[in-house]
Amino acid sequence: MRHTRLSAVIAALLFGSAAFSGTAFAADPEGMAPPPPIATLLFAGDIVLDGQPGKAIEQGRDPFAAFAAILKQADIRVGNLECVVATVGEPQDKIYTFRANPRTLDVLKRHFDAVSVANNHSGDFGRDAFAEMLGLLDQHGIARFGGGHNLTEAHTPLIIERNGLRIALLGYNEFMPRSFEADADAPGTAWSEDEQVVADIRAARSVHHADLVIPVMHWGWENERQAGPRQQYLAHLMIDAGADAVLGGHPHVTQQIEQYRGKLIVYSVGNFMIDALDNEAQTVGWVVQLQLDRAGVSSWRTRVARIDADGIPRPDPAAKSPCGIRGKAEAGMCGNEN
Repeated sequence: MRHTRLSAVIAALLFGSAAFSGTAFAADPEGMAPPPPIATLLFAGDIVLDGQPGKAIEQGRDPFAAFAAILKQADIRVGNLECVVATVGEPQDKIYTFRANPRTLDVLKRHFDAVSVANNHSGDFGRDAFAEMLGLLDQHGIARFGGGHNLTEAHTPLIIERNGLRIALLGYNEFMPRSFEADADAPGTAWSEDEQVVADIRAARSVHHADLVIPVMHWGWENERQAGPRQQYLAHLMIDAGADAVLGGHPHVTQQIEQYRGKLIVYSVGNFMIDALDNEAQTVGWVVQLQLDRAGVSSWRTRVARIDADGIPRPDPAAKSPCGIRGKAEAGMCGNEN
């Protein structure tokens, strides 16, 4: 019963109710103050537009279609682009290399507002391919963070303004190879040096005047269901430096969720769209949706994404997954219905 009540509370906070609609405020004869600024941000895990998802797009299909209604509910939709999108470059010496055709970006743009490029596959085809991807994302109007044409750009936050809130997104890779890192005059990703991460978070407020700062991390070891000591240390360091929430991925499986000093840490949301699956656990991921106000995350919920053999996700409305509200350290379990 407690989880049912929590689910109802979170649904009301995330999606609103008639009692708190703009119409209700406008009709108040005493001129009640307008509601405080709120915005919803949805984060999806690893998205690979190569392989079978890329072939689906080539055939005129939309591999995001099953999640379209859920994605549309959020004011800001963010994912980790776990591949390079380019036409140039040579594959690096790695077990897996992912390069998607630029045609895939029209479909990505339909469902996502921004992507992190801070991961261990953005550099799979070298710096020229990475630089081409940055230009293609810009051309398609898909905002990006966690990488850039040089080191300064890679560590500059993406600022998104929604509903009166100014939100800074920072992205960092912490999984080898570090050779993909941006240099002073060379394109690449942002690497998570502790001192630099702290400085970036503080600058997002003091220099870029963000109301909220949310780092998105690519970290941890593949297939580990619990975040390791390094992840936990860095997450706490970022919250101590002023981050309002920390969102993570890379292990290809979901990991624990924590409230530290009242701030949300989602260590790994797992996969979202990828056909290079090694085991059953990798076929289940989350999308996490945050309701934000000037104080941070007021409520949050996850939804289960089940990934088929073609790497395409579908929501599981029968499943239950973690959710919570500010002020409650322990998460509940909420239904996944729309």
